[in-house]
Amino acid sequence: MVKILTADDSVSMRQMVTLTLKEAGYDVKSCCDGQEALIAAKQKAYDVVLSDINMPEMNGIQLVKELRKLPSYKFTPILMLTTESGGAKKNEGKQAGATGWIVKPFEPTTLIKIIKRVLN
Repeated sequence: MVKILTADDSVSMRQMVTLTLKEAGYDVKSCCDGQEALIAAKQKAYDVVLSDINMPEMNGIQLVKELRKLPSYKFTPILMLTTESGGAKKNEGKQAGATGWIVKPFEPTTLIKIIKRVLN
């Protein structure tokens, strides 16, 4: 089963993402910020990471940078799921090592399509 790690400080967004992914048959670990997600990533290997950008403790860009330092996450798809749609932020995410960018609010079917695409 494909394991997906998610990080978002919004409870409702975490619930929506988790429900969408679980209904599609994925095993999901949901975290409230980048720090918690980094700890989870070090304890277990995930196939995809999905992260918000603006979070307390550790933001999504910092999380991507930290994950890319870990040998087991060098090539893992990391998607940013955020309200940020500006070019500068996207560029910052790409430079940090993000694989892709999904703007909130998202369509559940679109999210699943993107997850399937990065897994192939």
